[in-house]
Amino acid sequence: MPPRSLREAGLSGAKQLALTDLADKVLAGELSLRSISRLEDGEVIRQLTTVRGIGPWSAQMFLIFRLGRLDVLPSGDLGVQEGLRILDGLEERPSASDLEERGACWAPMRSVATWTLYRVVDEARGS
Repeated sequence: MPPRSLREAGLSGAKQLALTDLADKVLAGELSLRSISRLEDGEVIRQLTTVRGIGPWSAQMFLIFRLGRLDVLPSGDLGVQEGLRILDGLEERPSASDLEERGACWAPMRSVATWTLYRVVDEARGS
């Protein structure tokens, strides 16, 4: 699609550039979405983060919610950090490294812990 059509469809300039970069990488054979599910988690993250606008958090969400990977802990996610703060009764939100250390015992089911920590936050807010 021409960039103008993407903009008229409601995509921001940044999203349009990200989609275009993703499409370009797939068409050039630099990224294969058909076979990405066969890759190890770290390799999926490495490949996806070569695309403009896709960072580690986005790649981790892709692993959890699209590929159904069970051992992903997005330690930089503020919602997950807040869930651990509530769960452990901490005064302050833990850092990403504190969350990784605390979450090591949840392997190989860290994605399940992630979903649970999101739910802890929802419950605390009354959602």
